Amino acid sequence: MSGGSKTGTDFLDQAKAVVLEHLSDENFGVSELAGALNMSRSNLLRKIKKHTQLSASQFIRQIRLKESMALLRKGNLSVSEISYEVGFGSPSYFIKCFREHYGYPPGEASKRSFDEASVVPGFFRRHRWKLLTAASLAVILMAGLLFMKQNRAPGIELEKSLVVLPFKNESGDSSNVYFVNGLMESTLNSLQKIEDLRVISRTSSEKYRNTPKVIPEIARELGVNYVVEGSGQKIGDQVLLHIQLIEASTDKPLWSAQYNRQVGDIFKLQNEVARKIAAAIEAVVTPDELEQIAKKPTENLLAYDYYLQGMELMWVGTREGWEGAISLFEKAIEEDPQFALAYANIAIAYFFMDQYKREKQYTQEINTYADKALLYDSRSAESLIAKAMYYMQTEEYRLALPHLEKALEYNPNSSAVVQILADYYARIIPDTGKYLEYALKGIQLDVIPTDSATMSYTYLHLSNALIQSGFVEESLEYIEKSLAYNPENPFAPYLKAYILYARDRDIAETTRQLKKEWKKDTTRLDILQEVGKMYYFQEEYDTAFYYYEKFVTAREGGGLDMFPQEDIKIGVVFEKMGHEAEARELFNSYDAYCQKDQSIYRSASLAVKHAREKDYDQAIEQLQVFAEEDHYQYWILLFLEQDPIMKPLKSHPGYDEVIQRIKDRFWKNQAKLKASLQEKGLL
Repeated sequence: MSGGSKTGTDFLDQAKAVVLEHLSDENFGVSELAGALNMSRSNLLRKIKKHTQLSASQFIRQIRLKESMALLRKGNLSVSEISYEVGFGSPSYFIKCFREHYGYPPGEASKRSFDEASVVPGFFRRHRWKLLTAASLAVILMAGLLFMKQNRAPGIELEKSLVVLPFKNESGDSSNVYFVNGLMESTLNSLQKIEDLRVISRTSSEKYRNTPKVIPEIARELGVNYVVEGSGQKIGDQVLLHIQLIEASTDKPLWSAQYNRQVGDIFKLQNEVARKIAAAIEAVVTPDELEQIAKKPTENLLAYDYYLQGMELMWVGTREGWEGAISLFEKAIEEDPQFALAYANIAIAYFFMDQYKREKQYTQEINTYADKALLYDSRSAESLIAKAMYYMQTEEYRLALPHLEKALEYNPNSSAVVQILADYYARIIPDTGKYLEYALKGIQLDVIPTDSATMSYTYLHLSNALIQSGFVEESLEYIEKSLAYNPENPFAPYLKAYILYARDRDIAETTRQLKKEWKKDTTRLDILQEVGKMYYFQEEYDTAFYYYEKFVTAREGGGLDMFPQEDIKIGVVFEKMGHEAEARELFNSYDAYCQKDQSIYRSASLAVKHAREKDYDQAIEQLQVFAEEDHYQYWILLFLEQDPIMKPLKSHPGYDEVIQRIKDRFWKNQAKLKASLQEKGLL
């Protein structure tokens, strides 16, 4: 126990020393601290949270504020001078943070005694004047109310949560719709940059474009406490905008305004609206966030008009839409050759056009336009997403990750980045813990997609993340929701068959369910391969061969690179059925897959390879390597011992011990993950 405590203390001391080295640098934030400590941003966040119960940004801010107290008590510098000395870019923001932390303004610091200057814990700091005069019973009641507030159900815990509803076009000219949608989108994008807010995605808010539902009902469905609604129109070079922020619990406006501005003032107007909304909710907005919100995308209004038209087509989500958007973004760039958002969205559109093609056509275009976007705005989430997509296109996935993490730092409410990261950790660089965390975050931001089919896939995604981390009952709950939204979802019954296997361990029933799904659509090679695998696990090789042969023939005929990790099982079946030459090709394919694999599963795959080759000592050695990995899928526990290739290993003296280590590590990691997700209000 003491060793662990010492390790935590050493880490915090080191982190504090690094922050102090960069104390006056207002741009030294979470990512910079992670880099200085040679850690990933996510590891830094987790470790600081573990040892301090603070977020990383709060940890850095607390160090700055403690240093400011020491300087204030010396009395040699003014409040403004000290604010810059400790890394606050704005004296007003420094005063706000100081008051929240210590309970009084920095100008009073030199007049206070040491005890008064020390930090008062949250509730007592805010209500100390009441506690001085209230009876002890009142104090107990207030503490009880605080406890109740802290233990509200997940989903309504976040006080600063809001949705921006689609703005209404008040113009009789339907061609102005794109402009009004652009006003809504810019308001949403600005608010999403504020980490102190939880802002629902446009995908969810679009469902309410023409809804008859009242504000409290919408807020309840989305789990938010505030709703922004507006209407606008463009008449010549005039922009008319009416916008209001409504508190959901009372259905009354907290703030509202009507604007009549020149089109040339559009960016100033958007900036003002975002700041007014944040102020009304009392959201903490950092100087860096203010800078991002105030940033003009372009000085050229015609370029911006082309950009808004292009974004309207991007939302269509079809090849024709992307091609039309690219054309409009190119026109925007002709007007403003330094328009970063236009460059970024061209790269993103090309990525979507290439996404499911085996032969990529637009790799160079994606790279060129992404680099241009970063050249003109390296702190734009869209620029960073575009470059990440280039690395995903070229399968340089580890190079994509820092760009995605930085994008999320600049836009902490970006559902697009959260969804990409969920897919990244599900499919590309497997990590079940991060996959589940981002899938749950995605649910918070994309609460209600525009249609039941999308909602079905959202719940399917979350169910998959849950089962991979061993949360069987929770996974079953969400797969049932997925099917309730869309009984025709072709992937939900497939996943449900495996979830039920995890619960019941009835492989015959799992096989029956998979065959039932395959018969609905015999072109489904994914299910065809899984049916063959179920018979393989049951050592019914002749039946397994029937399905595997169909799969291999279809895969080769279509020139598809599907499930190379399964080739060793297919090879064993072909070998059992006397197809020696085909079996050798499959074994060679599996060997090549193992050599190429850089995931956490490489050692487990090599263990299977060595076991087939009867090199059992090497197989055990690779399992021992795998036993040190973290966040592997629950399927490893369920099927590793079922594999006929691995069964001869059971007589090896090291087998029981290493298998138990793999199981113990999985459940230990699951317990830590569960505690972490509950602490973050995600589970």
